[in-house]
Amino acid sequence: MEAHLTAMAVLPMGAALWHGLAALAGWTLANSWWLALLTAAVLIGWEHLQRRLSSAALSRRTYLQLEPTPAFEPDAEQIWRQGMQLVRAAGSGPWWTPRRARSVRVRLRADGKRPLVYRIEAPSTAQPLLKQTPYGPRVEVKRAAPVADKQRAHVVRAVLTLHGEPGSRLREVPLDPDPLQPLIDAVADLNAELGDVAEVCVDLSPAPRWHLAVRRMQAMQRARDQARREAQREARWLTRESADSLPTAMGKLLDPAEWRGSPRGQMVMSPQPRRVKRETVLGKLAHTPGLVRVQILVRCASDAAGRAEARLARIGAAMDVYAGPSRLSTLGWSAGPLRFGPDRRPWRSRFDEQWATAVMRPARGGWAHIDELAGLLKPLTITARLPLLETEMPTYALGENLLPQGWHRGADGRERLLASREDDTLFEVQSGKAGWGKTMRAQVHAVASAHNQRGLAFVDPHGDSFADVARYLAHEDIIDRVALFDLTVREDGDMLSCWNLLDMTAGQPRHEVTTATVEAFAGVLGWGDVTAPRALTILTKAVEVLVAVNAQAVRAQVPDQQATIFQVRALLTDPTFRHLAIAGLDAEARKWWTATFPDIPRDALLTVLNPLERLAASPVTRAFLGCPVSGYDIRSAMDEGQVLWVCPPGTGPTDRLLISLIVHDFLRAGLSRRDLPEAKRRPFRFYLDELISLDGSSTVLAEITEQLRKFGCRLYGMTQLMHRLNPATRSALLQNASCLSTTAGSLEAIGQITDQWPGTITPRDVAELDRFRHYASFTIAGKRVGPLPIRGPELAEVFGDLARPGQVGALRKAAHANAAALPLAERRAMALAQEEAVRSFLTTRTAPTETDDAGEQYA
Repeated sequence: MEAHLTAMAVLPMGAALWHGLAALAGWTLANSWWLALLTAAVLIGWEHLQRRLSSAALSRRTYLQLEPTPAFEPDAEQIWRQGMQLVRAAGSGPWWTPRRARSVRVRLRADGKRPLVYRIEAPSTAQPLLKQTPYGPRVEVKRAAPVADKQRAHVVRAVLTLHGEPGSRLREVPLDPDPLQPLIDAVADLNAELGDVAEVCVDLSPAPRWHLAVRRMQAMQRARDQARREAQREARWLTRESADSLPTAMGKLLDPAEWRGSPRGQMVMSPQPRRVKRETVLGKLAHTPGLVRVQILVRCASDAAGRAEARLARIGAAMDVYAGPSRLSTLGWSAGPLRFGPDRRPWRSRFDEQWATAVMRPARGGWAHIDELAGLLKPLTITARLPLLETEMPTYALGENLLPQGWHRGADGRERLLASREDDTLFEVQSGKAGWGKTMRAQVHAVASAHNQRGLAFVDPHGDSFADVARYLAHEDIIDRVALFDLTVREDGDMLSCWNLLDMTAGQPRHEVTTATVEAFAGVLGWGDVTAPRALTILTKAVEVLVAVNAQAVRAQVPDQQATIFQVRALLTDPTFRHLAIAGLDAEARKWWTATFPDIPRDALLTVLNPLERLAASPVTRAFLGCPVSGYDIRSAMDEGQVLWVCPPGTGPTDRLLISLIVHDFLRAGLSRRDLPEAKRRPFRFYLDELISLDGSSTVLAEITEQLRKFGCRLYGMTQLMHRLNPATRSALLQNASCLSTTAGSLEAIGQITDQWPGTITPRDVAELDRFRHYASFTIAGKRVGPLPIRGPELAEVFGDLARPGQVGALRKAAHANAAALPLAERRAMALAQEEAVRSFLTTRTAPTETDDAGEQYA
């Protein structure tokens, strides 16, 4: 009875509820228009509020630029930490920041001035977090200003979205080579003069938990539905197979029941849906750490028609490096020749808003894991092959204080003549096999420096380089600065200058002349305080006497009666000459000659006399070093910006002695410029071919590179085998080289150079280079550029318009005149008669009473 009463009571309540719902539905239907307006107003207000808050949050951004060192090489752990840091930075805005505004942007920008600039744009509150990067000291983080671009005539846009199954991953791209290399190649030929610019913006946002939960649920539901469909498909296939199989057909023929037509049921077990594994289905969605929402925006612009569209296509192709189970593809669709997408209205305004503000509106499927995007979460690494832009290394143009270095083919296929700036190019080293273009490249270098109104000295042991460059130097503004010192002459009528190592006409301090001469001989002969102390003392005392004699001759205004280095023999072996020479010395200086010298065994003098005898044995060398007043004065050449061409007679032992004397004089003259204010030290460049023949056991080349930079001196050295140089010289050259280059050669020889380019060029890359091909690195504005493959320049190719073959004769005449050259026969006769001229001066001189520049008085 109770149950019946309860049922009777429920029926009116249910009816009332039903009638109430019906009434509510009727009222809603009757007032649907007003409700729709109210709902729309609420949604519009909410959207407006979200936009205002997003705009306020995104207007407070910090901009950082990451600049890696050339040796930057991150590992996967560092990239993971950087990615997690970016995710945390994205969510570091104020509490009221809408989800769509919680983003951080990685901007990759190329404009033809730099290969690829890497920037991070994040909420301003994230600056303390981002200014310290997990990449350590090999990446410098700098504050930057917002990108401000001018309007360009042609702009194209694209949105790259992830296509594939929800949990599928992009391809795992290795870090070597750099994952950004395809993108670098795609923007390598941007032309800044045409207004080309290309930018890729990767916007990251933390994964919303509720959104992720919905995505996981949807993925699992799709997987289960797929499993059921597959099970049903398999069941149908089994049933059909069972009905149509041969055993089933034979059974029907043998079974009488089948003859009578009686039905017989067949039992086929339906397969169960396969079990859905969560980890397999969800893939990257299964793990929340490192999961982000991502939108990738691309914009290309140019002032030239067609270039922006072509660039966008190349960037899209570059992103194919990530194609795997999932891939990055362009959002939009095509209908014949028409393309619908972010570059067309009405979608363009949405793209422009995202581009300007970094607001997150990723397309469906915009989920990625940090390690999938590893290649985009770091700056360029050591494994990236960067294109050379004109802003990084200038193109050679005559008269702009540039030095042509070689032809380089850029990413656009155009070949241009690279150049380094005169003031940046301090020391240059060039290695490689003979005949592969080292000397030609140096000649081009020297001609350009001469046309830049710079001074230089080109030492060429082969003697034929002046003939190669003469037609390009025969210009009015150069011809008066050229001086030729050619020691390869043979005929009596050939013109020859001279150089007296002990010449005092320039008024230099006596001790400097003595020290420079003795150190030159000691350096090339390997004399030292341990190996040849007595020879050093004898030569020093002999040179002191002859320098004092020359100082007296200059004061007496008879400079043509000065002694030369060959009078050392007479001083040591002729008592009469020695008595006349030391008579002008003070008592202290004469004491060594009267008390110590007589006790020295005669055979000890041979150590000093032997190299002098070898020098005197060559008529040309005797004529060059045996005349009293020098036509060769390297210090004057430095100060006046002269162009000297020095052609030694060869590379034999005696010739190397002469060349070493010349190179030691470079060091002496350079150091003597300390008496000039720094602003008045005109730059002067030494070009030294065949460094092996110049080096020996001396460290003079090392000292030139280590000490003469501050005195305005530069060095360009060439050698076939770096490992045959003195270790001190080799270390100093490699340490201080502004430019370093090599042609083909043996692996051992090449390795000395390529070891300076770790991780870039190997000896095998260089060993098979064709003739006139080089690898070279340069210092431009304090930064290293290269190593780059270049083709060595040729004189006719670079300076063809400057050739003046008709003026070569005038140039030679002026070069001999500037060097005070005389016929070889006349020079030889003068050198042979010089001992008697000195003896005559010593016999007729009167005892001076005035004090010389060293403060010494002669009795």
